[in-house]
Amino acid sequence: MTGRRPTRSSFLRGLRGRSRAIRTGALSAGALVACASLAAGCGVVPGTTGGSGDDPVTVMTWAPQDTGATNKPGMPAFSQAYARWINAQGGLGGRELNVLTCNDHNDSVAAAKCARRAVKEDVVAVVGSYSQHADSFLPVLEGAGIPYIGGYGITNTEFTSPLSYPVNGGQPALLAGLGSTLADSCGPVTLIRPDTIAGDQLPVLLDSGLTSGGHERAHDQRAAEDATEYDGQSGRALERTTTDPAAPGCVVPVLGDRTGTFMDSFRRARADYPDVRTATVLGSVDQTTINATGGASGPYEGAYVTGWYPAANDPAWNGMKKVIKEEAFGDNSVDAADAGVQTTWIAYTVLKEVVEALGDGEVSAHTVTRALDDGLTVGTGGLTPPLQWKFQGKLASVGFPRLVNTEVTLQVVRQGRLVSAREGADALDTTRTLRNTDLT
Repeated sequence: MTGRRPTRSSFLRGLRGRSRAIRTGALSAGALVACASLAAGCGVVPGTTGGSGDDPVTVMTWAPQDTGATNKPGMPAFSQAYARWINAQGGLGGRELNVLTCNDHNDSVAAAKCARRAVKEDVVAVVGSYSQHADSFLPVLEGAGIPYIGGYGITNTEFTSPLSYPVNGGQPALLAGLGSTLADSCGPVTLIRPDTIAGDQLPVLLDSGLTSGGHERAHDQRAAEDATEYDGQSGRALERTTTDPAAPGCVVPVLGDRTGTFMDSFRRARADYPDVRTATVLGSVDQTTINATGGASGPYEGAYVTGWYPAANDPAWNGMKKVIKEEAFGDNSVDAADAGVQTTWIAYTVLKEVVEALGDGEVSAHTVTRALDDGLTVGTGGLTPPLQWKFQGKLASVGFPRLVNTEVTLQVVRQGRLVSAREGADALDTTRTLRNTDLT
């Protein structure tokens, strides 16, 4: 069941907080949910009257777990903690929140299975999830009219699908912002990235920031995302970034969970070469990783890191930390400094705003999608700019029509702590850089 109530009106009511009035009118094209082929598991067609006022709102959160590559167990774990917390507060607009979780195993077949299960369970949305296999799961969700709210942003497809509602700028914004930062401070730059379809999208994004600052393109160095050591990769990266003694280079590993493995090899190899700087993106490194690799004496000291949100010690995260303290205390997979957990918190903030905006009306995949498409603006307490999704956003001309949050923060590892690199500075807006990105 998905939280449907008998339809009283076609108008949305009960907007709260920073949300503004939602326009009513004709249904958006493509918003109807196809259910004919899923009669056995789909209940009633979303958008029609059915169920009782006490029905829960059912959603799904998925992420890879227990794999040899990148894992994000904190995302589904936090989603369940959030459900316990919000239900103790009376639910979403008085409705119980029911969260289903799925392990996509970093595999395209498993990702598609998660999506088919979401359709079968008749969820109103997939919320705060991570998967490298958008080409496998998004067509399934699109066919059923299920919105994808607050994906991690690991693939470009998440910024093109009309049913994707990203809360951050994903890899495009992180890498464009990092390239802009490194253009003024680095000699030769080498990007070490996964030899995967998702990894193939990364070089052009980093290069967009580098070239906008008058820097030459980075050397694109592919690597296995599940390797147990990167000695050879480290040596090659150092050879390419130390060719000019007058302009020390920068090594940029973006390998997800395997970034730490690379840096362990890199620490050993760099002793035989001149100094170079390292830089990466949040998600490939966090405070836990820095602590585990030696803190101030570790390989990340001095490294630039771009992120989507304020640093973890910012008071804007107090609401999320309260949920963790009350409902996930002792669960080591739920870390307040984890970008996946942070993204999941923001994604559920969006869901909460939408359900409350629907008031006493029907809550279904169709009505949630319509609310988002009809102009609902969501405030996140300063963690992001106000979020509003349009069919033709400011980056539609370069292939990112759903990318609505172009801001990134610049952080640096200083004395073993991940802190803001520019105290008091505003977030960096990557819109102009991304507009010049050549994705062909």
